[in-house]
Amino acid sequence: MSQPRLDAEGYLLDLASWSEATAEQLADVEGIELTPAHWELIHLIRQFYQEFDLSPAMRPLCKYIGIHLGPDKGRSIYLLQLFPGSPAKRLAKIAGLPKPENCL
Repeated sequence: MSQPRLDAEGYLLDLASWSEATAEQLADVEGIELTPAHWELIHLIRQFYQEFDLSPAMRPLCKYIGIHLGPDKGRSIYLLQLFPGSPAKRLAKIAGLPKPENCL
């Protein structure tokens, strides 16, 4: 399998080239083993991107997850357990989306 083309921070250069196999590769680089819980969020953040044409920062991401998956999963602590460090950035990266604008 060929390596995806990435920018200097590890985000996909061609969003259309994303696939679940690409996500597995990107997650591996991040040191994350994808579980069904991860996939649920990956597909949801991709849905957010299709709906709003932007990668969500942490607060809108939590709100969106809470609306679609319930308040327990829409909490930052839940996201931190699955995507340690900066969940919005790491989730966007693995989902093949651009870096959220207001994430450092």
